[in-house]
Amino acid sequence: MADTPKQADVVVIGTGPGGYVAAIRLAQLGKRVIAVEREAIGGVCLNWGCIPSKAMISASTLVETIHGASIMGIDVKDMHVDVGRMKAWKDTIVKRLTGGIAELFKRNGVEMVAGDARFESADTLRVKSSSGDVVIKTKQVLIATGARPRELPNLEVDGERILTSKEALDLTQAPQNFLVVGGGIVGCEIGTYMAKLGSKVTIVELADSLLAGTDPELTKVVQRGLKKRKIDVHLQSKVSHLEHKRQGMECVIATPKGDVTVPADKILVAIGFLPNTETLNLEAAGVETDGRGHVRVDGRLMTSNPNIAAIGDVIGPPYLAHKASKEGMVAAEVLAGKQVALDVRAMPAAIFTDPEIATVGLTEEQAKAEGRKVRVGSFPFAANGRALSTTHSDGFVKFIADADDDTLLGCHIVGHEASNLISEAALAIEMGATVEDIGLTVHPHPTLSETLMEAAHVVEGHAVHIYQPKK
Repeated sequence: MADTPKQADVVVIGTGPGGYVAAIRLAQLGKRVIAVEREAIGGVCLNWGCIPSKAMISASTLVETIHGASIMGIDVKDMHVDVGRMKAWKDTIVKRLTGGIAELFKRNGVEMVAGDARFESADTLRVKSSSGDVVIKTKQVLIATGARPRELPNLEVDGERILTSKEALDLTQAPQNFLVVGGGIVGCEIGTYMAKLGSKVTIVELADSLLAGTDPELTKVVQRGLKKRKIDVHLQSKVSHLEHKRQGMECVIATPKGDVTVPADKILVAIGFLPNTETLNLEAAGVETDGRGHVRVDGRLMTSNPNIAAIGDVIGPPYLAHKASKEGMVAAEVLAGKQVALDVRAMPAAIFTDPEIATVGLTEEQAKAEGRKVRVGSFPFAANGRALSTTHSDGFVKFIADADDDTLLGCHIVGHEASNLISEAALAIEMGATVEDIGLTVHPHPTLSETLMEAAHVVEGHAVHIYQPKK
């Protein structure tokens, strides 16, 4: 144990996309900051989530593109895919980004302490590590400890055969048979990536649809992509029995049509997340949680203790890295005494399936539930020249507009590069722009961004590039 406690103005617990952003911003605002991390700087997002998964998804998509290049008159023979080298390439990206954060900490004067933090009181933390305990006295704390994958009692993760996304993204070869338990974002993304590398993929989902909470019109397009890649999907189903064999596993899936037995070399369990609060001893700090363990916060991201803030996954869904980063910026300024609050009208979300899904704002059903009259317009990628020239013409852009004042209420995209298209709509909603504003804005040609302009024209009733009957 250290003889003299370390002193800080603010301790940031967790260095994921919310924590590291907050730590740097606090340092910029003149605070003496100590950041505590029990695993790896950058958190889940940079090390085992957002960045590595998108790297592997991009690589597998390139493999699939090369296989399908004959449609363009390009024949590639004897292509070899080395998943081990692919994984090593992914690791270099992770190392570069996490190393960059470490350098930013150093330049901004943020001190790093490795270990597991626990409150001893509202202003005292004990950090346990392999090299001994460190006690930190602090005026303020920001909790950014994130969340971890939920597990199932009959599918206990061992890191070898039964995996979380962390282990799945570190595989050095594609398993012959890959079973995904959970048809949410993580399950569908990694399942698609494995199928592109040649695995026979089966997805088991307890609910009656994939990607719960997503517009069904969008998920239908994704399901077509799964079917094209010969991915079997069992809805309203669960793994009822698992038998380990010398070579792989045998899984019995209880479906509405009866039991189905499938082989599996690896099983990915992706059924949601639990907040990382159980080891923090929040009671000692006077910090309240809800029934699921999420930290309760107000509109300024402050907890029940006026000197402690919380951000990111630990305060509850949606579990989005960019949400955590935005909250980190706001919470840092609140802790520094600025009169600010979290004011986000449009929180975009992206799902990196194939095709991608990206959404922001209200759905048609949500808008109607609020008592709004709406106008809806959709424009298909199949009528966009750039989409056709890239062979990615499946999908559409859908706008939800207020029928009274033409304000854009929501945008929902399924299609190629949807994640890169959604920000225009997010900005429009934040600014209170009308659909007419988007339709009148000149978009470069030929680009996928034209699909947003065209969707606006559909809402306004004067589409040119698709036939629109007169009302």
